[in-house]
Amino acid sequence: MKPTNFSPRNLALMGLFTALVFVVTSSFSIYVPATRGFFNIGDSMVFLTALLFGPLIGAFAGGVGSALADLWLGYPYYAPATFVIKGFEGFIVGWLSNKKPTLSPINWKISTITLGVILAGLLGYFGINYYSGETAIALGSISFTLNIPAIFWILLSALIFIFIAWLGWKNEPDTGWTIMSTVIGGLIMVTGYYLYQFFLIGPLFQIQVVAIAELPINLGQMIVGIVITVPLFKSVKRYLPFLNNPN
Repeated sequence: MKPTNFSPRNLALMGLFTALVFVVTSSFSIYVPATRGFFNIGDSMVFLTALLFGPLIGAFAGGVGSALADLWLGYPYYAPATFVIKGFEGFIVGWLSNKKPTLSPINWKISTITLGVILAGLLGYFGINYYSGETAIALGSISFTLNIPAIFWILLSALIFIFIAWLGWKNEPDTGWTIMSTVIGGLIMVTGYYLYQFFLIGPLFQIQVVAIAELPINLGQMIVGIVITVPLFKSVKRYLPFLNNPN
């Protein structure tokens, strides 16, 4: 569904998916002391909204839903940047998903499998190096510590690669463009937060952070978001086809 008008149905979907971005972002978080920010899986819902409904709804839900989550979780100094960065992320993903280039089926298959290798490799790298061992996790108001072994990320990476390779070779070879759209949008998110932390958060809020420390965290957040989004998007398209009908 790529609506270009704001009918009552589309406005309702905008409100619904803005709430979904907010709930998913605020329901799972890992505090990052170096930047006084947090890891979350809300990007998955920003990506999903943009892929389903296009750039305008993707931008609104991404910006508003994510900024509200910052306020709710107690990070008001990130809310203004989040509104702009996540809004732009949603817009770019939705816009790019409509600009799929024309390739032969075999080239789509090769590109999708190649991106699957890269995505799985990055997931394993960031998971092993930054998210293994004792990790403080918050699920809503409940906080606890979890020991995540490196083998978890190795197995998850292997499963992700197998899924993407199967999807690209046997089912939907242009899955690679879905991945590429979300990667570009995710890199905008990573770059936006780095620039905000490096140049603006100190002067605006008198907060000292280590901007470079957020890069691997946000890259990992982007990758996890894509890993969640790709199968979810394909499932929604297949099993909830009414979402693809703008009327």
